[in-house]
Amino acid sequence: MCIACGCGLPETGAETGTLDYGANPAGSSVTGMNAERIVRIEEDVLAANARHAEQNRAHFTAHGVLALNLVSSPGSGKTTLLVATLRRLRERMPELALAVIEGDQQTATDAERIRAAGVPAIQINTGKGCHLDARMVGEAFARLPMYGHEHEHEHEHGHGHEHEHEHGHEHHPPHSSAQGGLLMIENVGNLVCPALWDLGEAAKIVMLSVTEGEDKALKYPDMFAAARLMLLTKTDLLPHLDFDVETCVANALRINPELEVLQLSARNGNGMDAWLDWLAAALARQREGEEEIATLAALQRRITALEEELAALKQDTQRIPQE
Repeated sequence: MCIACGCGLPETGAETGTLDYGANPAGSSVTGMNAERIVRIEEDVLAANARHAEQNRAHFTAHGVLALNLVSSPGSGKTTLLVATLRRLRERMPELALAVIEGDQQTATDAERIRAAGVPAIQINTGKGCHLDARMVGEAFARLPMYGHEHEHEHEHGHGHEHEHEHGHEHHPPHSSAQGGLLMIENVGNLVCPALWDLGEAAKIVMLSVTEGEDKALKYPDMFAAARLMLLTKTDLLPHLDFDVETCVANALRINPELEVLQLSARNGNGMDAWLDWLAAALARQREGEEEIATLAALQRRITALEEELAALKQDTQRIPQE
């Protein structure tokens, strides 16, 4: 143990000269804290976040919304890809409700770019924070038109209610259009912290530009392990770079063998159709899941009604005088 602060000394690779501060139960090091305390704090914080994430997930399902969490290093082209994607989606699926939640430490620049493309956006500034959390996303979602649509529908039918993120009321199947809605969450540019934080999204999508290096997945394995899809961006620059696509993809699959991979360029449009096809398939799966939930809910209501009828019959039988 370190005498000065009580933290564990790092493992040392004698042959490589590597100091590994992640070789402890916490997987990290904080000056002044031992690994056990780090683990306890992390568990408490992530447990609180998980509760908000589950509430978000219920809200998204109730509104027929597919939420996707875009994560990457700064400068990978998240906002540029989002703008190009949203414009194409409006042409391809005009009835689909679209919205974006933007995460940055400062400025509203990215949200302004999204709004300029004709799509509602809420900007979250995290200050010194390096990632979005589920509470932030829940509060931002409540301010988007795709959230208000269902509640306006309920008020019109006399079923309005005050919304609180800590409530426990039952969520019902969505009233939205047949195509539902798509919420894109652009996380703060960071390949470390966002890997741990569930926002209630259906999937994390990790973006890696061809300017970043083929070994990015090996350096930041937690993010690539948590993602469902990797988008290899800025492929229009490949003729000008010494970048090995095959090695990059192999490294990512080494970390996550189930990871799907798409290559694209928002600038010249190469690969954008495959990306939109992926989104369309994800939306279809979302709708199928909602239909299954609605069917199960209807069955449960029918079972409850039959149980109440049976209980009433038993009470009536007990009232019949015995001869």
